[in-house]
Amino acid sequence: MRILFYLLLGVSLPVTAQQQAISLEDIWSSYIFTPDGVSGFNFLQDGGSYAELEGNAVVTYDITTGEATDTLVDGSELDRSGGFSGTISSYAFSEDERKLLLSSDTEQLFRRSSQSNYFVYDVASGTLTSVYPEAKIRLATLDPTGQRVAFVVNNNVFIKELSSGDLTQVTEDGAVNAIINGATDWVYEEEFGFSKALYWSPDGQRLAFLKFDERAVPEFTYTDFHNGMYPEYNTFKYPKVGEENSTVSLHVYHLDQQLTTDLLTVNGENSGAWHYLPRVQWTNDAGALTAQRMNRHQNELELLLFDLEGNSQRTLLREENPYYVDVHDNLTFLDGGFIWTSEQDGFNQIYLYDMDGGQPQQLTTDRYDVTEFYGVNDGQIYFQAAGRDPMQREVYIKSLRGKDLPRPIAAARGYNEAQFSGDYDYFVLTNSTINQPARVVVVDESGTEIREIVSNQELARKIQDYGYQPAEFFTFTTEEGTELNGYMIKPGNFSSNVEHPLLMHVYGGPGSQQVLDNWRGQNMAWFQLLAQKGFVVAVVDNRGTGARGQELKKQTYLTLGKQETEDQISAARYLGGLDYIDADRIGIFGWSYGGFMALHAILQGNDVFSAAIAVAPVTNWKWYDTIYTERYMRTYAENKEGYDRNSPIHYADQLKGDLLLVHGMGDDNVHFQHTAEMANALIMNNKQFETYFYPNRNHGIYGGPTRLHLYTKMTNFLINNLGSNPGSK
Repeated sequence: MRILFYLLLGVSLPVTAQQQAISLEDIWSSYIFTPDGVSGFNFLQDGGSYAELEGNAVVTYDITTGEATDTLVDGSELDRSGGFSGTISSYAFSEDERKLLLSSDTEQLFRRSSQSNYFVYDVASGTLTSVYPEAKIRLATLDPTGQRVAFVVNNNVFIKELSSGDLTQVTEDGAVNAIINGATDWVYEEEFGFSKALYWSPDGQRLAFLKFDERAVPEFTYTDFHNGMYPEYNTFKYPKVGEENSTVSLHVYHLDQQLTTDLLTVNGENSGAWHYLPRVQWTNDAGALTAQRMNRHQNELELLLFDLEGNSQRTLLREENPYYVDVHDNLTFLDGGFIWTSEQDGFNQIYLYDMDGGQPQQLTTDRYDVTEFYGVNDGQIYFQAAGRDPMQREVYIKSLRGKDLPRPIAAARGYNEAQFSGDYDYFVLTNSTINQPARVVVVDESGTEIREIVSNQELARKIQDYGYQPAEFFTFTTEEGTELNGYMIKPGNFSSNVEHPLLMHVYGGPGSQQVLDNWRGQNMAWFQLLAQKGFVVAVVDNRGTGARGQELKKQTYLTLGKQETEDQISAARYLGGLDYIDADRIGIFGWSYGGFMALHAILQGNDVFSAAIAVAPVTNWKWYDTIYTERYMRTYAENKEGYDRNSPIHYADQLKGDLLLVHGMGDDNVHFQHTAEMANALIMNNKQFETYFYPNRNHGIYGGPTRLHLYTKMTNFLINNLGSNPGSK
C-alpha cells in the first residue's frame, strides 16, 4: 500500500505546540468556532445591488462598494395591530421587487417543512397585509405579478387577492393523515427534498399543485414527554419498505375560469408502472407545464410536457439506468430547448435537448462529475464541478453551442461555490479549505475580485490561538484494489515514535462525501479537541460515495453496507499499521447512515475496532422508508439476502468491543425502533453495551444544552475506553 500526505494550503497552523485548550462548552454552548456567513442573500434585478436579512431588517447594498443603499423594511418598526410579532423570520421578493412576503413566528414541522404567520409588505406604500390572520399557514408563495398569494392551510390550497382581500379556496378535501393538497407527504419531503407543491405559471394565471392521497399509507407513532399526566402521541403516515406509498396527482387551477384540470396520477388506477412525481416545473411558456415521473425502482424516468392550451401531453425525454436515476433540479428551459444533467455516460454531465426531439448534445464530456448547474446567460453555461480531483470544486463557464473546453472562473484550492446576479455580471464566491474557514467575495464576469463580504479573519485567528492542527489528505489502496481518499488530524505534540489512539469518523452513504477540501464545521472542532487529548482522527470515503463517477458511487447497489464496511475495515487495518497508531485502540463514530456503518464496523470488524459510537443508526433497512431504501435496495421481498446480510442487527452476536448506542426518541426519520431492536438483539446475545436516549429529540438531537450533553458523553466514552494518552512502542 502507499500513502500520500500533503498539507492543504490556507491558514498557517501550528503543528508542534498546543495553545489554548478547546472545551466542549466552546464548541456546543458558546459556538465560538462557528464561521460568519451571509443571511438571506438575494441579488436584485438591477444587477448591481443585493438584499440581505440583517438582524430584523431587509437591507440593500451596492455590490461593488458594499455600502448600504436602503432599508426596505425593518421588522421592529412595522405595525403590529394585524398580528405581526415584530420579528422577520424570512423574506421573499415579488418578481418586480415592489412587494416582500414576510414570515414570522415560524414553527418547524419536519426537516424542510414549517408553518408561519405570513404578511405582504408593499415597499412603496409601507403597508403590511396579513395573508391569513386566522392561523399559521404553510408555503405562502407570491405569484409572478405580485397580485396574489397561494398557500396551504389545513391541507387545502387557498389563493388570496391582495388588492381586494378576496380569498379563494381551491381544494376542499384536505384532511390530516388522509389528503394533502399543495404540500408533500413525509417521505417526499425527506427523500425528494421538497415540501412546497405549489407552482405558479409565469403569467400568474394558473396554479399547478400536487395532491397526495395517503389514506393507504401505514401510520407510525412516536411518543413525546412534556411533564403531563400522560405522554403525547405523534402519529403520521410513514411508508416503510414494500408498503403502500401515497397516490399522487397533478392538477392545475385556472384563475380566469375558476376551475381545476386534472393532468396526471401515479401509483393509482391506470397509472401503470409509474409511481412517483418527484418534480414539477413550468416552461417559459405560461401554457406549458412539465412533470417528471418515475417507476417504483427509480431506474426509469420520464419528463412529460403538458400543453394546457391544446389539451395534450408528450414525452420530452426518457432515461433508464441499470441502477437508479438521481433526481435533480438542473432542468433549465431555453427558447426551443432545455438543459438537463445525467450520468448516462458514467459521469454527471450537462446535455442540451431540443423541445421537438432528436439526439441531445452533450455539452460537457470530461471524466469528472458536474456537481452544480448554475444557469445559462448570453450563450454561456455556468456550473460547478470536481474537475481537479473529487475533494475540490471549481466554477466553470462554457459556450452553450460551441466545442470550447470549460474555462474555470473560480479555481482557488479548496471548495468554490457561486451565486450569480440576474445578468451574470457578478457572482458571490464562497471559498474555503479544510483548514481555512469560508471567505466570501464579489467577483465580476472577468473573474476579478471586486471586494470582500466575509473574511472570517477573527475565526482564523481564533483557531490559531486554540492550536488547531492541520488536516492532511491521504490516499491508500484497499486489499480489494480500490484507491480511497481520506484526511487525518494529528495531535499538536505528535511524535511518530509513540502510538496514539485513533478515532475514525464515517458517514459513507450513497453519493455523500466527508473527505472534502472545505471547512468542516462543528465536528472538526470536536476532532481538534480530541487531538488535544492525544487522539489521531481520520476520515475515509468508502465505495458508494460521490464525485468519482457513477460506477464507484453505485457499486453498493442492492448491498448497502457491504462494500462500505469492507472499506472502513480496510482503512482501519491500514491506519493501524502506521508506526504512530495503536492498533489495539481504534474507535469509530457515525450518525444516521454513519451510525449504521459504525455498528457494522464494530461487529464485522471486531478484530480491528475496539470501540464504536452509533448515533441514530439504521439497524435494518426493512424498517426505513420506501423512497430512499428501495432506490438502493429494491424491496425486502425482492432482495431478502441483500437486506439480511447487510443489517447490523443480524451481527449482534459478534460484539467484542465497547459500544455506545444513542437515539432521539422523537426521531421521525430513523425511528427509535432501530436502536430498540438493536438493543434487544444485543441483550438476547448477552452482550454488554451503553445506551443514551433523548426524549422528544428528533434525528438531529439538539435544543438547549442537548448537543453539549451528548458530546460530553461521547468524549468521556472515548477517553474511558480507548484512553487519550499516547503509549510507548
